[in-house]
Amino acid sequence: MLAYIGVAVTLLIALLLARPMGLYMARVFDYNPGRLDRWFGPLEKLIFKIGGIRQSNQTWKQYAAALLVSNTILILIVYIVFRLQDKLPMNPAGIAAMSPDLAFNTAISFMTNTNLQHYSGESGLSLFSQMTAIILMMFMSPATGIAVAIAFIRGLAGKPLGNFFVDLTRAITRILLPLAIVAALVFISLGVPQTMQTSVTANTMQGVQQEIGMGPIGSFLAIKELGNNGGGFFGANSAHPFENPNGFSNMLQMLLMLLVPMSLPFTYGRMVNNLKQGRVLFVSMAMMFIVMLSVSLYAEHQGNPLINQLGLQQSAGSMEGKEVRFGVEQSSLYSVVTTASETGAINTMHDTLTPLGGMVTISNMMLNTVFGGSGVGMMNVLMYAIISVFLSGLMVGRTPEFLGRKIEGKEMKLIAVTLLIQPLLILAPTALALTYYPDTISNPSFHGLTQALYEFTSSAANNGSGFEGLGDNTPFWNISTGAVMFIARFFSMVTLLAVAGSLLAKTPVPESSGTLRTDQAIFGGVFVVIVVLVGALTFFPALVLGPIAEQLTL
Repeated sequence: MLAYIGVAVTLLIALLLARPMGLYMARVFDYNPGRLDRWFGPLEKLIFKIGGIRQSNQTWKQYAAALLVSNTILILIVYIVFRLQDKLPMNPAGIAAMSPDLAFNTAISFMTNTNLQHYSGESGLSLFSQMTAIILMMFMSPATGIAVAIAFIRGLAGKPLGNFFVDLTRAITRILLPLAIVAALVFISLGVPQTMQTSVTANTMQGVQQEIGMGPIGSFLAIKELGNNGGGFFGANSAHPFENPNGFSNMLQMLLMLLVPMSLPFTYGRMVNNLKQGRVLFVSMAMMFIVMLSVSLYAEHQGNPLINQLGLQQSAGSMEGKEVRFGVEQSSLYSVVTTASETGAINTMHDTLTPLGGMVTISNMMLNTVFGGSGVGMMNVLMYAIISVFLSGLMVGRTPEFLGRKIEGKEMKLIAVTLLIQPLLILAPTALALTYYPDTISNPSFHGLTQALYEFTSSAANNGSGFEGLGDNTPFWNISTGAVMFIARFFSMVTLLAVAGSLLAKTPVPESSGTLRTDQAIFGGVFVVIVVLVGALTFFPALVLGPIAEQLTL
């Protein structure tokens, strides 16, 4: 019972934080002069002056171009850092340079907010790489997602899209950096190490010495969770006691993961001048989250059916791959939170989840609308809201309207292409891996299919968690997942910016008695049905061949 109280308290705190944080973010991206300018204005003006940034509105094409060029340049810079880390300073452990394919994968992974790690953090990266390249991308990638989401919302609301570099800077200076500093101090007070030492020597009970990795973990951990990054300083990620020492640090990590994604619906409501709009979407996403969490908790508490058949008791549930200090409840909650928020951090090995528990994590990533990641998740939610309005309009024979603008063929074609690219990026590479690279999959039969499916789903959803039984540090996996991450991240951003630009150019249509109200509960129900139907029609066959078949054959 106490464990479930911990789950409820975590979700309650997240709920209480969402609305004020959402309203604060709306003020952050309001270009009109305000009180926040007195605090952050001088630093931002200095950044704009050094960077030669003009604070003028951009068209959707200019916004997209700024996004793509800046992110691509950063990928190239950090790729060079990874390739030369053996020659760069702050490498007392003598860690070798990354191979070309691994550096390619890692650079794209962190710049796309995925943080898929085909290496072990403490042995794969030097301190210089961790503190410069990785931390830089952990701020830039979520800030990019938030900025693009805000531009998309502005376009839907009939406002100029803004300036990418201004939005990017504000996301860092007014949201990510201040909160990361506070969170880092709290983590350090809870026992997370913060040191420039790369290792510490411990004397084991067997009388031998052991070198244990160390580093500036507290500051790393704060932005890892707040920015929905998820990449671990250690290979074990947040299952490592230095990265997650106790129940309070575990709770704080989940709150940070949920903070931005749960707040953005309220930001959206304020920016379109109708808080009910955001509240309806928030409640809809919360309902899907609760369903996913309930299924995961039920499945993990049932334990492994094969062990049950042996007559062995599993009173604590399925504890394989879980930390005893967290138990089933906190492990299940963490797995649902990290995949719903597209963070990818783990405090339990997802490869050891029960088939249904594993299916929940994959489903969260496939839908990518159960709150979703920093900014991009909200864009997907609004995309599904537009689809819901369009289909509802067709059913009653009226021209669909969303926020006072007609939804017509051009917008729906862009959205249709955006919808199709994700399953293509997941299912086609999965089939290729199963056909030509089965030797990299450690588990045969249905679970092996799930391993490959999970890897590409995680890449396409920019999540980054994995079924770690997969032998993924090979040229095939590094190059294929790198390409999937890049295309999935930026293709949908550009197409949805084009949708926003198209709607912005249209003449507003006055609301009439025939207009579908998108700020009422019935629309929330339609939205959930559309999300589930589209997801089921797209991915259900793959899930049947993977986790569902595995569950039925246990």
